[in-house]
Amino acid sequence: MERIPSVDLADFISNDPTRKQNFINNIGKAYEDIGFVALKGHFLDDALVDKLYSEVKNFFDLPVSTKQGYEIEGIGGQRGYVSFGKESAKGKKEGDLKEFWHFGQYVEDDAERKKEYPENIVVKELPQFNEVGKEAYKMLERTAKYVLRALALHLGLEETYFDAYIHNGNSILRPIHYPPILEEPKDAVRAAAHGDINLITLLMGAQGRGLQVQRHDGQWIDAIAEPDELMINVGDMLSRHTNNKLKSTIHRVVNPPRELWGTSRYSIPFFMHPISEMKLDVLDSCVDKNHPKQFDDITAGEFLNERLIELGLIKK
Repeated sequence: MERIPSVDLADFISNDPTRKQNFINNIGKAYEDIGFVALKGHFLDDALVDKLYSEVKNFFDLPVSTKQGYEIEGIGGQRGYVSFGKESAKGKKEGDLKEFWHFGQYVEDDAERKKEYPENIVVKELPQFNEVGKEAYKMLERTAKYVLRALALHLGLEETYFDAYIHNGNSILRPIHYPPILEEPKDAVRAAAHGDINLITLLMGAQGRGLQVQRHDGQWIDAIAEPDELMINVGDMLSRHTNNKLKSTIHRVVNPPRELWGTSRYSIPFFMHPISEMKLDVLDSCVDKNHPKQFDDITAGEFLNERLIELGLIKK
């Protein structure tokens, strides 16, 4: 496989049973083989995408001192700003060459759940930033819901199996800025090789070279989306839940050629998380004599906490 398979969500939400089943088969096979797909037919329109990128660039163009005023201690970077070089991949000492922002869940119908999450941080200098971020969050969350419905059917589960777990889930929208590279990096890249923590990740901004995916034979391939596509991959939570039937594939963002060091890169992943009490226990349907259970029982909240410690975002 030299390129990431492409699917169209319009097939799944059509009223045509054949198109719907073809989508389920294609996305299921892609996630078993490589763990990534490029998805057309999502719910983000071009105008919203343009507005979001404009607001994100406006934020990262603010003075460092202003941005640091939105870096909140004690919440593991779950909301607001995380400054350059703070995050490192599991097992890496060097910080990634990036800064980022976190929008979190907008709980509107569950007072207890609302208390569980930190509040979203409002950027006073940019009146549209939070509004546009929320709108994009909702459209990506809606897209993710349908992708998970297709995967539920692929796994032999009821179509809405994931719905209750992702409603008010601990999902994160992360605009990332990879600034121009000013000097030879010492063993650091824009994002070191890693797997994602969550159920699935929907990535905006994979239209140029940089994102690479590791095949099962160890080879790295470029993951480049068409202008109207999101790149969507399986995270470690879903991999655990399916006994690695659906693959959480290692990926990275490499530094550009030296002649492009003076350019910024922006990407905006949406990390779809479930509610913290979801059990990630291996599904019975994914265990047989050839595929024994590989993972211990754990909840999504426990697993997330373990990984945030490994990433250096929270202390033990």
